[in-house]
Amino acid sequence: MMGKSQWNELFDRENEPTEIEIKEFVNTPLFGDLDEHLRQTYKVKPKVEYSSCAMDGGMWKGWNIKYKKSGKSLCTLYPKQGYLLLLMAVNVRQMDEVELLIPSCADYIKGLWEQSEAVHGAKYLGIEVRDKAVLGDVKSLIEIRAKTK
Repeated sequence: MMGKSQWNELFDRENEPTEIEIKEFVNTPLFGDLDEHLRQTYKVKPKVEYSSCAMDGGMWKGWNIKYKKSGKSLCTLYPKQGYLLLLMAVNVRQMDEVELLIPSCADYIKGLWEQSEAVHGAKYLGIEVRDKAVLGDVKSLIEIRAKTK
């Protein structure tokens, strides 16, 4: 199984991973579940892109999968070994609805929400998707993101 350094060495900027290679590396059914949900529910086609972002010690650097609907980002997935790192923004127009959802979310999501500060009118959530409860919460958050105009 590939480790983090092997992933970055095999799939540097010049070597884009295939869908199969991403799925094999992530090695969790949660990825397939979320990918299929986004494709079917929102009729989106994911786009694999390379990020050079050095923020947070480079944790956002590398190949990612972006899901956009009508030009608006629903979320971005960063493949990790055994789980997904998902980045999504919750803008000011979505805050009230998310605030109503948060009490029913997993403690992990509640904690992330409470700890995140609004920057430029949005809260940016970096969510580790490691179990079905968090995946369910992520789907609910994306639903709010998708329907807000």
